[in-house]
Amino acid sequence: MAQIVQYTEFGGPEVLELVEAVEPRASAGEVVVAVRAAGVNPIDWKIRRAIRPTGPITTPRRAGSDAAGRIVDVGTGVTGWAVGDDVIVLGAAGAYASHVTATPAQLTRKPDGLGWAEAAALGVPAGTAYQALRWLGLGSADTLLIHGGSGSVGQAAIQFALLDGATVIATASEPNQARLAELGAIPVLYGPGLVDRIRAVAPQGVDVVLDAAGTDEALEASFALVADRSRIGTIVVGWKAAELGIQAWSGGSPVPLTPEQIGLRAEGLRLATELAAAGRFDVEIAAVFPLAEAAAAQELSEHGHPRGKIVLLP
Repeated sequence: MAQIVQYTEFGGPEVLELVEAVEPRASAGEVVVAVRAAGVNPIDWKIRRAIRPTGPITTPRRAGSDAAGRIVDVGTGVTGWAVGDDVIVLGAAGAYASHVTATPAQLTRKPDGLGWAEAAALGVPAGTAYQALRWLGLGSADTLLIHGGSGSVGQAAIQFALLDGATVIATASEPNQARLAELGAIPVLYGPGLVDRIRAVAPQGVDVVLDAAGTDEALEASFALVADRSRIGTIVVGWKAAELGIQAWSGGSPVPLTPEQIGLRAEGLRLATELAAAGRFDVEIAAVFPLAEAAAAQELSEHGHPRGKIVLLP
């Protein structure tokens, strides 16, 4: 039997329940992956709370989209993948489970040198950060400001931007300043006086902003520092993007991902996977929970402001 985390109504983490189900079989064009680790992302609890519009719940809804595991069944018409292949899954419905069904387009090969938890932690953060920086047109001559740099997307964005040759400034609370510096960013405390502190460390100015905090302070500082709002993006307050004239990815944006966006996210995941396996891309695990404690994991994601990525282990 398989185990899955699902919910039948919107609400707090208490609506999540662990249930048993028949182990899935692969239909044509699909594979079944035995999950070794699943990633917990902020978008998961936003969907559960109906902050991210997804339509009414008419059948039990499964949680999660990031996972890493081993293929145990391959459907007809699938080429290039076989039972026994170790993979990373990005964008598959119901990743909080012992088994998840995915299409080949949702798979990336997991290198032997990359652990299961780290592999499961890469998908949404690496894909989102990479897509955002590409759409913001980040270049080697740019100075990038990241609000909320210690979260999983922020940490991925720091590392991708430095690979591009950009200068990176990132905000965080006092306990997370050392982590930002360790990754190669110029750390700055958020709070009163934020704009002045950023100007002090970036006398050349700021060219691009990626908002992973979503606070009024972060947005106001962004507008004070960057005149061209097309070079300001948010992953948190997407519903404000059109009104503010900025770009948005996830974070409640009602616009579904385009094929181009999906392709960029897959490209970012592949790059991060290769770099991580070579020891050139760091993945910080904030906490690990058993699958049965998915509610506690989402509670931490929503209210605990974790540094790095939360992971579930079936």
